[in-house]
Amino acid sequence: MERVQPAALKMVKNSILKGRVAHAYLLEGSRGTGKREIGLLMAKSMFCLTLVDGYKPCEVCLNCKRISHGNHPDIHLVEPDGLSIKKGQIQLLQEEFAKTGVESQKKLYTIVHADKMTVNAANSLLKFLEEPYPGTMAILITEQLQQILPTILSRCQVIPMRPLSPELLEKKLEAAGIDANKARLVAQLTNNLEEALEWSRDDWFAQAQKIVVELYEVLKKSPLEAMTMLQEDWFGHFKEKGQIDRGLDLLLLFLKDLLYIQLGTTEKIVNLGERSRLEQHALQTSGRRLTGQMAAILDSKRKLQANMNPQLLMEELVLKMQEGSSFV
Repeated sequence: MERVQPAALKMVKNSILKGRVAHAYLLEGSRGTGKREIGLLMAKSMFCLTLVDGYKPCEVCLNCKRISHGNHPDIHLVEPDGLSIKKGQIQLLQEEFAKTGVESQKKLYTIVHADKMTVNAANSLLKFLEEPYPGTMAILITEQLQQILPTILSRCQVIPMRPLSPELLEKKLEAAGIDANKARLVAQLTNNLEEALEWSRDDWFAQAQKIVVELYEVLKKSPLEAMTMLQEDWFGHFKEKGQIDRGLDLLLLFLKDLLYIQLGTTEKIVNLGERSRLEQHALQTSGRRLTGQMAAILDSKRKLQANMNPQLLMEELVLKMQEGSSFV
């Protein structure tokens, strides 16, 4: 349950302990906020044979294990068939639920990306929600709450899933065995725990950080060295659009750290492993120059999303960051 958010967990806990479990829940929030995890927790809590403390699944009984492996006969999953969830998928679900539960009188269905239901599918589901079969629970999952029909929303108990704060994500990464220095840096780049763990253990990410620091250092020398470094190191490592964007974010964080040192707010530094180098560089630049360079990076990020040629974009950025007269 390490990815389940405290507020969402409290709502589920109270519903179970007070015997007020709704027949339909809607888990909504951005990617990486743990919607599937809490949906799985709710399913296990409904079918677990030996609940702990009255609401927590034991994780070791037959039902918990089968739910973890996705093969419990009374639990059904609906996902988009191609780009959408179609009426036929909801009708098949209704037919299945008209039957008696295979092992109990309880049944549960989860609809992932519920916002991708066609109008006909949504209308079919609405009828299902209005007249639920006894012992039936529905869990709808969405990243686009505004795309859900108001009539469906009104029949569900909504559980909002908010992004993890950088501080909480940092603690979770450290609890997962990630080095404290790396945990702090990665927690500033994403609020998705799964993504953060992947990056923290990825050699590509470690190398990316080194290249970004090297780029900043050659920027202080000559335009020729910086352009050479782009060709020899940067473009060979940051190949895809998402990777380039991540590289720009790393460069932005490095400059922010320099500014934090100049402002005396060193507790905010995220590149902890580069502290001595940061302190040295902070003495050799001005706050105005740094803010100008950060503005240039943000402008490059916007251009990247507008599909500007990555090579031209980076070459332009390097030249802007070397124009000391613009930032002094």
